[in-house]
Amino acid sequence: MPEKKHITAARPPVVAVVGHIDHGKSTLLDYIRKSNVVSGEAGGITQHLSAYEAVHENATGAHRITFLDTPGHEAFKAMRSRGLEVADVAILIVSAEEGAKPQTVEALKLITEAAIPYIVAFTKIDKEGANIEKAKMSMLEHQVFLEGLGGDVPWVPISGKSGEGIPELLDLILLAAELEELTADPSLPGTGLIIEAHIDNKRGSTATLMVQNGSVMSGQFVVAGDAFAPVRIMENFLGKAVKEATPSMPVRIVGFSSLPTVGETWKVVGSKNEAESLASAAAIELKKKNAAPTATAAPLEEGEEERVHVVLPLIIKTDVAGTGEAVVHELEKLPKDDRLEVRVVSRSVGPISESDVKIAGSGKMPGIIVGFNVKVEREARELAERMEVEIETFDIIYKLAEWLAPQLEKRRPRKLEEEIIGAAKILKFFSNQKNRIVIGGRLEEGFLAVDQDVRIMRRDIEIGRGKIVSLQSGKSPTKKLAGGEFGAMLKADAEPAAGDRIEAFTAVYK
Repeated sequence: MPEKKHITAARPPVVAVVGHIDHGKSTLLDYIRKSNVVSGEAGGITQHLSAYEAVHENATGAHRITFLDTPGHEAFKAMRSRGLEVADVAILIVSAEEGAKPQTVEALKLITEAAIPYIVAFTKIDKEGANIEKAKMSMLEHQVFLEGLGGDVPWVPISGKSGEGIPELLDLILLAAELEELTADPSLPGTGLIIEAHIDNKRGSTATLMVQNGSVMSGQFVVAGDAFAPVRIMENFLGKAVKEATPSMPVRIVGFSSLPTVGETWKVVGSKNEAESLASAAAIELKKKNAAPTATAAPLEEGEEERVHVVLPLIIKTDVAGTGEAVVHELEKLPKDDRLEVRVVSRSVGPISESDVKIAGSGKMPGIIVGFNVKVEREARELAERMEVEIETFDIIYKLAEWLAPQLEKRRPRKLEEEIIGAAKILKFFSNQKNRIVIGGRLEEGFLAVDQDVRIMRRDIEIGRGKIVSLQSGKSPTKKLAGGEFGAMLKADAEPAAGDRIEAFTAVYK
């Protein structure tokens, strides 16, 4: 049987669009795709890694380009990194109104790490506050040397609303791709990266794949780690069924045995037996990896107080797998407290169910379930009320973080601490009868009151404790003293001397 002939051919470029939040990434892609996704996005920001194909016609013909739209919010760093991992060229979006911003700088770092060429697109040039020269200078401040300013980084001013400059941008992308000499062999079994995954309520575990080399055809099997799927339902970015996926093409495959891990590499095999065998081997390796011994707590040092330590179970449910990373990223930014450990006991996709509530409510402290773009099943809501499990859902990532911070503070174990509310210097010691001590003193700060707890201090060392039995200001008894000299009777376990101090304190939970 003759050997199959392999033919290496040029392939379309995959372009990652990155930049600071609200600098115009999605608006640019809207124009290119002649669609409108921005108005349908919660908060007007992209919160998923989305792949789209477009055709650009110029003097040399029609050219296919694949675009990856990445979220700009800083919580979605992992998604941006994944997008750049599969990309051949990056477009760095910079608002002509604002110039370089924090996520612009972060995106630059990720582009450098990915080692791919990039083009700077200055957006919003039609806005009143646009100043391209100032925006270019802001890039220079971050060591980005644009063409015409002593460097070789191409740039173009564009408007995602009017389309001005977009044909020139697409030509620059094709030029960058040509210089990279992008090739692939469509005759090989397909390989690539899982860029997103979610559970479809009707169709089951679904993943978006980027084909980096080779082809995927109906009847084959795709294996990604410990998950595999028969290629029966395969759709392009428009949701239309396709029989074959070629290099640089994003496709959605339905029917995985379990939800594939986002960022996992995948490959095509010819039979179900081979797919099952590879997935089983990967599952065994994963089990070994997760079976690492858990660290034991270090013994307390001599004299060290045992800290109050409470574990708060947290369950994260999202519409797509990649969003779970962003939720964890937001969680990591919240203030840490040794007394409260927030433990993510489950992170998965799909609606919030009864089983989620049971897991969250199984510990000593009822847990929290946060959902992102997911629904809460009615039974889950009812059970949560009975088990005192908090459920909250969101459609904007930063709203989740804003809500979670006070929830954690509310559940933080309080530690009993002593707060000084008054201090006085002992001027004279009069008597001590059966621990009933009579002194004269002068109030130096705060106040003293009858029945107030006090500690007796000598040169900053505590020598005893007691309680104020009575107070006298001048010749008159008083319940509370706010200043001046006084006489007092203390019930105490140590005898003070002139020159010592008494400090009135109250115990508060902090």
